[in-house]
Amino acid sequence: MNRIKAITLLSGALFLGACGQTQNTPAAGPAQPAAGHTATELGIAPNTSPSGRWFIELEGEPGALSAQSLSAQQQSVRLQAQSAGIEYQEVASFQTLFNGFSVEIADQEVGKFTRLPGVKAVYPVDIIQQPQLQEGSSAPEMFSAVGMTGADIAQNELGLTGKGVKVGVIDSGIDNEHPAFAGRIVSQYDFVGDDFDASTANGNPIPQPDPIADDCGGHGSHVAGIVGGNDPATGFKGVAPEVSFGSYRVFGCEGSTTGDIMLQAMERAAQDGMDVVNMSIGSSYQWAEYPTAKAADRLVKRGVVVTVSAGNSGANGQFATGAPSLAEKVISVAAVDNAEISLKSFNLTVDGQTRSVGYMAGTPAGEPEVGKVLPVVVADPITACNVNGGNPFVAGQFTGKAVLIQRGTCTFVEKAKNVAAAGASAILMFNNLPGYISPGLGDANLKIPFASFLKEEGEAIRADVQAGKAVTVSFNAGEQRFKNPTGGSITSFSSYGMGPDLELKPELAAPGGNIYSAVPTDPSNTGYDPSGYGIKSGTSMAAPHVAGAAALLLQAHPDWTPEDVKTRMMNTASTRLFFKDGQPVPGTPIYTQLQGAGMLDIPAAYASTVFAAPAKLSLGESDGMPSRSKVVVLTNRGDKPQTFTVQHLPALSVAGTTYSPKPSTGRATMTVNGQSADLDSAGQGGVQVTVPAGGQTELNVTITAPSDLDSKSDYAQYGGYLVAKGTSETVSVPYGGFQGDYQKLEAMGPVYFVQGTQTTKRDFPALYDPARDKVYFENETPEQLPDYTFLTFDRVVGQRGLKVLDAPTLWVHLDHQVQTIVMEAVDASGTAHPVQTFPYVGRDGTNVYQIGSDSRPWSDYVWDGTYEGGAEAPAGQYQLRLRVLKALGNPNNPAHWEMYTSPKFQIVRGAVSPD
Repeated sequence: MNRIKAITLLSGALFLGACGQTQNTPAAGPAQPAAGHTATELGIAPNTSPSGRWFIELEGEPGALSAQSLSAQQQSVRLQAQSAGIEYQEVASFQTLFNGFSVEIADQEVGKFTRLPGVKAVYPVDIIQQPQLQEGSSAPEMFSAVGMTGADIAQNELGLTGKGVKVGVIDSGIDNEHPAFAGRIVSQYDFVGDDFDASTANGNPIPQPDPIADDCGGHGSHVAGIVGGNDPATGFKGVAPEVSFGSYRVFGCEGSTTGDIMLQAMERAAQDGMDVVNMSIGSSYQWAEYPTAKAADRLVKRGVVVTVSAGNSGANGQFATGAPSLAEKVISVAAVDNAEISLKSFNLTVDGQTRSVGYMAGTPAGEPEVGKVLPVVVADPITACNVNGGNPFVAGQFTGKAVLIQRGTCTFVEKAKNVAAAGASAILMFNNLPGYISPGLGDANLKIPFASFLKEEGEAIRADVQAGKAVTVSFNAGEQRFKNPTGGSITSFSSYGMGPDLELKPELAAPGGNIYSAVPTDPSNTGYDPSGYGIKSGTSMAAPHVAGAAALLLQAHPDWTPEDVKTRMMNTASTRLFFKDGQPVPGTPIYTQLQGAGMLDIPAAYASTVFAAPAKLSLGESDGMPSRSKVVVLTNRGDKPQTFTVQHLPALSVAGTTYSPKPSTGRATMTVNGQSADLDSAGQGGVQVTVPAGGQTELNVTITAPSDLDSKSDYAQYGGYLVAKGTSETVSVPYGGFQGDYQKLEAMGPVYFVQGTQTTKRDFPALYDPARDKVYFENETPEQLPDYTFLTFDRVVGQRGLKVLDAPTLWVHLDHQVQTIVMEAVDASGTAHPVQTFPYVGRDGTNVYQIGSDSRPWSDYVWDGTYEGGAEAPAGQYQLRLRVLKALGNPNNPAHWEMYTSPKFQIVRGAVSPD
């Protein structure tokens, strides 16, 4: 679900895609500026948009206008574009879930579209990478996953199978020949073909549609298997094993797709009458206003339950949840670690007593010799790291031995090389932190096995060896199932919310770590496994679990609306606890910004008779108004009154910074109907309410943000739960808020350039000269003004040629999503000429740039030399100014804006294009 972002703004154009390649040869272009000026040469090619596509959104809501009116409006814009001389190629038109079309267009033409009457906005067509999932082993973890959410109870005791419900899977297709889906794919369409890849020259960026949406990548089949696979021969069952499938293929065998192809698939799913649609893909760091999110909301309004993965950007900090999962009405799903995990194992014998120890293999490494018995010795130093710059062990020291070492202090490669050079026959590494880890051994060239396992196992082995006991290991041929020490906790990769609009996201959690499901059976496919099954991890695996659950609930309650399904699921979810040192902390739920309402409980949702609306509370920022009042309505659909004790369960707050979150002990307080709902130190308290049979009861809820921060952070995201406990059922409503002044978050931040062990902080924004490949970072001033001709020239980067526009370019890094960017050209007299306004721009995924990599945490804002009204700027001296309105900022409040003005430069008209 992660993407590389590049935005280029050309007289109002905004586009998104993968970054350019690193330059390996000198740039061909105009003469270099005079020596002595202050500039930095990095050898970086200009960012380009490999998608080359833009959404053109028109005025008017689809659904509110007739198809005839929409067609007439779109045709009018086409005719206006033709009259204006705009050169473009229409890719797709949309009328069901989006009013407008996507176009392929040259950079210099895009801004002209924004000036046409009837055009509401122009958005980039995102490049969306097919999620890269963690490969696992091959034992039936789906069996334990369905037990975590009660799907097994729903199937075996409630008789729910999803029969009669149609679930659309927008993904890489579904393997049509797989026995888990035999005869149940009722609608399908391939929008792209096997070779399609939107973001690389190595693939084919031209879609080759096909009526058969067979899967060759493996992701879609794995997702569909979780929704409702059913293979009697193996006993495999997904959550809803009798659903019918719609298969909508938007990925080739490998690589990426685009946002407009996703939107086409959504419209096709709506037209095919899907009851549920799952999208385990999306764009991180976005806004709910992005076209795929808007389309997803409109799909829900048409009566379709839409489940979307929250994203796998947990390592990239807060506010990382993507589109379309940020859409208001969809169900955004976080991932929970599976309760059980299948691992390779070795037999450990201590003084004649044998037990199995599960491990993850380091890669690449040698395969163990099955059955060979090795005595265990403990390395000294236990970390196996260099001492005084050299190997602490001597040749032959460990010949014929399995050597116990501990993670930490130095790299896995250094450890492996040191131990192997001393003659070891196997390396046994135990973790220095809770849980399992799969070590990457890079260039260690290891020929012996490397087993990585739990901290407590390693400490026990070390104690036994040091006590003089006889300890040996022998490796087994197969795998075994072990209890996962982090089972039931939110996975480390699951994306943080909230949305930049401070709406609480995600909403639910479901098993997503180490999930066993179907993969393609054809050996020619990239996702192939000879068994037809495999284990993968990701929020991609969590969302289809909720989609399958929605199918079960719709089978049982066909009159439920998508809002009913979402509300019942959220009301009855079970909160996930904060884990510290590998152990859950009782009574301390992890951030609501990671888990939403908590983990899905299907039987509880099915049986609920009392529900609470709204299903979540988004409180906004606390600055100026620390207490927020909301009304929650409890509705009783049963034939008996029910009495509840309403209590407040505060969750852990998340503080730190956007990129480096950390827990905070700050807690909110809550009153209900004027009485405290907070519990005392003994866990007692709450407010009693009764909901009459067939009636409703209002709860007047006031939540007060934490009064201070327990760190140096300027802000925190806080949250918790209103929990109504009855004798037969419990109803829960999560809340989330921002503690402090939201507009104090810095929007335009610095970037840290890393090369080897050296890190250099670069102040951004910066002025870039693509013709000379020079950049003027903030506070760097050229002694001779750069000049720009707005002509294109050929430039060689590595082995490929580029057409480069000689235009002033701003490099901008965003630490946080911004509501509006206003770009202006300021002439020598100081007059500011508007270039364009850009709404709802997402943040960058990191503020670190590894020099030489293709992934760059900044965006190119390029001016093509024309003003917003279309007039050409005359030759002369200029500066570019960016004014950035922070998320949810008040445009009339100067404190809510950030501003950057570039160094001065010259526009040259009538120049000869550089060689």
